[in-house]
Amino acid sequence: MSLKLNDVTVSRGIGPVISNVSLEIKPGEVVTLVGPNGAGKTSLLESISGVIGVSGGDIELDGESITKLSRRKRARAGISHVEQGRMIFPSLTVKENLQLTARTQADMDEALALFPELEKRINSQTILLSGGEQQMVVLARAFAAKPKFLLLDEMSLGLAPVVFLRLIPIIQKIAETGVGVLLVEQFAHLALKIASDSMVITSGRVSYHGPAQALLDDESKLRQAYLG
Repeated sequence: MSLKLNDVTVSRGIGPVISNVSLEIKPGEVVTLVGPNGAGKTSLLESISGVIGVSGGDIELDGESITKLSRRKRARAGISHVEQGRMIFPSLTVKENLQLTARTQADMDEALALFPELEKRINSQTILLSGGEQQMVVLARAFAAKPKFLLLDEMSLGLAPVVFLRLIPIIQKIAETGVGVLLVEQFAHLALKIASDSMVITSGRVSYHGPAQALLDDESKLRQAYLG
């Protein structure tokens, strides 16, 4: 079982923003995707979840092509996409946010077990929560849907590094339950520390694909990958 990209190209406007990207994510694995702003990382995640279509290549889930499936059908097949920004329903309580995706009480309980802070705020409107707590709600809601693969796009956006540090172990725990995670993150070093595999995208093309530890061990290799 895996989520596999085969020479995926994504076009927007006058030309491609992602060209010929191949990648495989396995259950329980964290893959970190990093690169300069505007490199095409968000577009790649959106093509996987079905927000936008691909102009070339193929996307497979468990050996079956999902390239032509709608976003809703991909979600039902097991792909959960946490987009940039804290996409909460501010007037709803924490519990009500989780009920939007949890199929059973057990699913909700399992999600809440990862976030002890949220259990204390379960009946609070999410608009009253801190930015870090709101991002926890978003993560918990995605996990409550019982995905096979979780796409996380810049979870640290608008958060202080110390707050994002609290989320890193939770992402690890989610992977340990068997969920494959594709993590796009601006704090490259923090994201690489929990990843086994990594990819650097520069100007829409892959400038590095290999072990995350290799980038952590060699700062010059990471800089060179960013320069393309």
